[in-house]
Amino acid sequence: MFADFKLAEDRPVYIQVKDYIKRLILRGILQTDQKLPSTRELSSLLGVSRNTALAAYADLEEEGLVYAVKGKGNFVSRSGSTPATAWHMDWNSAISGQAFLAEELDLRKHGVQPEKGMISFTSIAPDEKLFDLDNVKRAFLDRLSLEGEIILNYGYAKGYRPLMEYLLRYMENKGADLQGKDILITNGFTEGFDLLLSAIHKKHGRALCENPTHPTAVKNLRLHGYDLTGVAMEPDGIQIEQLKRELANGPFDLAYLIPSYHNPTGIVMSPEKRMEIIRLFSEYRIPIIEDGFNEELRYSGSHVAPLIACGGNGNGVVYLSSFSKILFPGLRVGWVLADQELIYYLESLKRARSIHTSTLDQALLYQYLHNGNFEKYLKKARSEYKRKYELTLRCCREFLPLRRLSGDGGLHLFIEFDDRLDVTLLQQACYLQGVAITPGSVFFTDGGGHNTMRLGFSRLEDEEILRGIRIIGETAKQIMTEGAT
Repeated sequence: MFADFKLAEDRPVYIQVKDYIKRLILRGILQTDQKLPSTRELSSLLGVSRNTALAAYADLEEEGLVYAVKGKGNFVSRSGSTPATAWHMDWNSAISGQAFLAEELDLRKHGVQPEKGMISFTSIAPDEKLFDLDNVKRAFLDRLSLEGEIILNYGYAKGYRPLMEYLLRYMENKGADLQGKDILITNGFTEGFDLLLSAIHKKHGRALCENPTHPTAVKNLRLHGYDLTGVAMEPDGIQIEQLKRELANGPFDLAYLIPSYHNPTGIVMSPEKRMEIIRLFSEYRIPIIEDGFNEELRYSGSHVAPLIACGGNGNGVVYLSSFSKILFPGLRVGWVLADQELIYYLESLKRARSIHTSTLDQALLYQYLHNGNFEKYLKKARSEYKRKYELTLRCCREFLPLRRLSGDGGLHLFIEFDDRLDVTLLQQACYLQGVAITPGSVFFTDGGGHNTMRLGFSRLEDEEILRGIRIIGETAKQIMTEGAT
């Protein structure tokens, strides 16, 4: 006993000693009323100072795990060493159908994950090397000095008021008519989407979306019991004629659309199509959930108004977004802009499920934005991502035997190969050469896309982009050649 104690360098020693003895007590290794080593003996056994042993015993006594007898030493308390009756639950039989479905759709568990040191085109997260850490630290200290006692306490389900007001102005600058609308702060896009799917009445159990589309949205729609109808994409966005046919064959409860820098195709829907979508969904009285994905990562051309702006003072569009792909995804902050009556009920759902989004995260983000850092950071990030985007574009056109390429901005490109190429085979062959890619089939609602892939470039160095795409190209050509013989 006591021979397996090992000190870690990053924690106070007396806490490590206390936790070690506590584990021995709770596991029943040290029995009720058993005498513990004296502080001198314990310090010798564990190689720590006597003061450390004294502090550890004092904390254990305060927790009720040991008691001291004057002149005799320290003993194990009865409360700390009574073992509970062991029993085993068959959790597999107790798991719900929804949990089984979530596991089945979990790409992290069932997809091919890149290993350390590989060239990975799978991520579309921001490049952490661009993070503006000095100004983040300054924003944190600024806000903490102003209202530290407030932001470290419980907050409000609807959100942190200064951030809400900032985001309302931000959305107004995008062209959104705020009349009759309100905002709710969420733990990123995914929570906001889940809350919306819980709030909207599922009368028909059918939803419209683009095909391909964001797999996280597909997963959540299916977890909420929706059957999906995907509408194909064109170079300027969703196919309007197919959309008209599907709407006529309805009914649908909702639509989920990504009009700007669409995931995974990177396509920006044309202004004309945006206006036609507003007209069509207004006619069929179907609400649109708009995903404001990567809207700020525009490398050329002018700003295209989101659907919620195209809808004027109407209330049929619900706008969901976050800064996760631009700023810091570790701050789980997103928002929903929608009709104030819908927000009224979303607030109650939010309070019931997670009480509120971290006030500390919200306050830090607000102060960073308020200090004017976002615009400076965005300028730097756009410049770097645009350079990587153009490099990736050149490499794809030079090395890949592609049929079609799309991506008007953002952090990824979408590649379509000849029908003969199965990208899952390409994925496996590239993986053996140290390159990870994402097959496009995971984004399709109908099992299609076997000859497509998404290439994320945001976190890669130039040399990795060049070498990785060359390997993908050579491997794709080899597979196609072998398949033809």
